[in-house]
Amino acid sequence: MDLIKAIEQFLSHLNLSKGVSEHTLRGYRIDLTQFSSFAEGEEVSKRTVRRFLAHLHEQKVSTRTILRRLSALRSFYKYALREKWIEESPVEEIDSPKKEKKLPVSITYTQVELLFSQPDLSCYLGLRDRVIMELFYSSGLRLSELAGLNRRDFDARNLVLNIFGKGKKQRQAPITQTAAEWIFRYLNHPERDEKDPQAIFLNKHGTRLTPRSIDRNFAAYLKRSGLSERVTPHTIRHTIATHWLENGMDLKTIQMLLGHTSLATTTIYTHVSPKLKREVYDKTHPRA
Repeated sequence: MDLIKAIEQFLSHLNLSKGVSEHTLRGYRIDLTQFSSFAEGEEVSKRTVRRFLAHLHEQKVSTRTILRRLSALRSFYKYALREKWIEESPVEEIDSPKKEKKLPVSITYTQVELLFSQPDLSCYLGLRDRVIMELFYSSGLRLSELAGLNRRDFDARNLVLNIFGKGKKQRQAPITQTAAEWIFRYLNHPERDEKDPQAIFLNKHGTRLTPRSIDRNFAAYLKRSGLSERVTPHTIRHTIATHWLENGMDLKTIQMLLGHTSLATTTIYTHVSPKLKREVYDKTHPRA
């Protein structure tokens, strides 16, 4: 089997038959191309795959990236078996490294207020950035979900946003009355110049604001506030989830609001909150 040609055919299959996103397709291409460069035209065997994984470890590649590369190889060789290019998959019986479990970072409500006080509300773009922060904290949106919001997704009467999340799954995210008022204020600003009338969040040219631009603006406000560099837009999502939990919201509801597929993903917030740990301790310890 010509590995390079086979990979190209597999990627074409993903693009045409599976309809995967450009981001996913690019990831597969990077992972499989790196493997084919490592294999150097040799007949790929289980030993080749094990040497490749050992090489990644030596290069101090993160466990998360190694797992992604191994997943790409499994998908590719599953396709190769189906096409009868090979008789046995070289990734068969290859154990996956254990995934690193990192606890999400969250910040206090006081730190949230400090961050939210940074945008200059006297200017149009400063107002826009404050609205973005309000929505991150109001509804726990992902960065891509917020950037993709359209006017029609904003249900002002019921105070909800219609969100299209991971895997094109749709959910409704409630927002506070305060957040809704911020949106109205931004949408009706006299300086708003709409070249993309569908999008809620626009850049200075009037077209849709990209996730990268939101990330970059967020980093600038973060630096000005003096908060840790580890804080990102996703940190605000973790923060509101932690605050919901501390204020008595049940895990099932938080799972639904955040759009988590698995409750196990949501459960991790129980390990983040010192306040929650203290409350559980005081309720359950016989001598507390």
